[in-house]
Amino acid sequence: MMRMRQAVMKALDDALREDPTVIMMGEDIAAAGGPFKVTEGLLEIHGPQRVIDTPISEMAFMGAAVGAAVCGMKPVVEMMFIEFIGVALDQLTTQAATMRYLSRGRLTTPLVVRASAGAGQGFGCQHSQMLDHWFRGTPGLKVCVASGSRSVYGLLRSAIEDPDPVVVLEPRILYGERDDFDEPDTFRIPLGKAEVVRQGKDATIVACGQMVRVARKAVEQGGIDAEVIDLLTIWPWDRETILNSVRKTGRLITVEEATAGSGWGGDIVATVSTELFGELKAPPLRITLPDAPVPYNGELEARYLPSPEYVAMQAASLISKNRTPEPWWRKAS
Repeated sequence: MMRMRQAVMKALDDALREDPTVIMMGEDIAAAGGPFKVTEGLLEIHGPQRVIDTPISEMAFMGAAVGAAVCGMKPVVEMMFIEFIGVALDQLTTQAATMRYLSRGRLTTPLVVRASAGAGQGFGCQHSQMLDHWFRGTPGLKVCVASGSRSVYGLLRSAIEDPDPVVVLEPRILYGERDDFDEPDTFRIPLGKAEVVRQGKDATIVACGQMVRVARKAVEQGGIDAEVIDLLTIWPWDRETILNSVRKTGRLITVEEATAGSGWGGDIVATVSTELFGELKAPPLRITLPDAPVPYNGELEARYLPSPEYVAMQAASLISKNRTPEPWWRKAS
């Protein structure tokens, strides 16, 4: 059993040991071992030239990382909270993501941005967002979301070896969660591939991050015979796996830690509706967050996030009636 934060640390340690061009940059990642202790001990093993504490200037160290990547290094940049990348989006989305295109393929940017993200720990609306929609619409970027120890290790190892920039979001609520981990150092999860984590026949539930656990609990506790897919890479997402599953079940449900307007499920629903319109038994159902900032109050935050009980109720309603049920906040209003 391994906690997710330990799997992050192992992935970084293994990459640093195997490839001398890998370096790490971020605030408090060296001497302090990271704000969530995911880089603890790496400074002592690999030294300050490769595990680099930066000033509190995301714009500066993201720009330095882009330059280092173009010059042949493989920087892994940590954003303490994903919200902090706002001041450095130009370096990532305008520069790193377009470098291959602008140079006609002569230059690549093997850069990884990893960041804690997501709600559930009372950090308030400015430190509890996923914000994957800031990156998903940018050609040249790949975007992944870890759901546990095994996935964060496999995704990080693949991201560090990718020749182009990759954003890896780590739901901080999962850092302390233990999972079975018995993978060799050669283990990788290919970017762009989803995984079916539970077989089923009545509906396809697609989730990522902490919502994978919510979806699995909903199916197990609610007695629903649904197939659960861990999306893993939300851009580019795995069309083949999802379309094949929905062909079998005839129903699609997405469980998203995002508002309806910003969530990744909109693209999946549009694609499934276009490709499989005549094979669907019911309209696709998106289970999302209310269109409101993440609450700070603990009871409100718990209500704000989809729970296993709520997902089970919504899924059961779709399967039994073949109509999409209204979200709780619309009923409440």
